[in-house]
Amino acid sequence: MPNLSEYLIHEHRHCDAAFAIAESAVAQGDWPAVRPPLARYSSEVLTHFAREEAVLFPAFESASGISQGPTAVMRDEHDQVRELLEALEAATEREDGDAWLGYADTLMILLQQHNMKEEQVLYPMAERLLAAELEPLCERLRALKLS
Repeated sequence: MPNLSEYLIHEHRHCDAAFAIAESAVAQGDWPAVRPPLARYSSEVLTHFAREEAVLFPAFESASGISQGPTAVMRDEHDQVRELLEALEAATEREDGDAWLGYADTLMILLQQHNMKEEQVLYPMAERLLAAELEPLCERLRALKLS
């Protein structure tokens, strides 16, 4: 079984791959081909965020006693990503490639920085703080699905 960091980093990479498919379709102007991978990407990102916000962040905050630190920053960035996903969906409906690619660039920069903070700071901290409960925590993360 992968550790906490491996599991969540794998989710980051899996999401990135889905986005690349949508971005390629936009670059080709193939709007019908954009919708399925964008929907999959949005669903996977939102599920990942839900796992962090419902399971990881509360456990981290409880163990660390810090609720306005790194998890607050991550939640704020999750909200920014949600707004960009809505903008991408609207640009897809309008078939507006320039707007779509602009939102995509902003999203990718934000997520690269966000993922780096999680992967290099938050996840290792969480693994140290939650060492005794990592296995059940990982099971709870895996079990959480969006309906």
